[in-house]
Amino acid sequence: MGDLLTAEEAAAFLRLNVKRVQALARSGKLPALRSGRRWLFERAALQSHLSSGSPGPAHAVVPLSSSVGGAGEISARNQLRGRIVQLSIEGLMAEVQIAIDSQILTSIITRASAERLGLHVGKTVLAVIKSTEVMVALPAGE
Repeated sequence: MGDLLTAEEAAAFLRLNVKRVQALARSGKLPALRSGRRWLFERAALQSHLSSGSPGPAHAVVPLSSSVGGAGEISARNQLRGRIVQLSIEGLMAEVQIAIDSQILTSIITRASAERLGLHVGKTVLAVIKSTEVMVALPAGE
């Protein structure tokens, strides 16, 4: 058996909350061993699981797909490709400004998400808009 990780170490390795890692292990979606009341994770198995593209956490990073022009596997149809023009990270939150044609779209996400995605000014990203309501308005004077 290789390098074993505790739930806390596995959470840091996967960049997930420890409770989420334990829930994934319990449901069988993450390779793990149970030792008494503790979950143990083999580092090589976790790495293999990530590399194989096995179904994992719902918020896993989705690679950009050049053939489709959108995200890999995602149900949201409202995807806008743009480039980060400003990134402000403060405390637990990050403000991401994305240039899409001549418009700027601003998104507020967690600092952890910005770091996990490796966001930086100039990086091409997708703005995925998921909402139950979209309002339509006319510009002033028209």
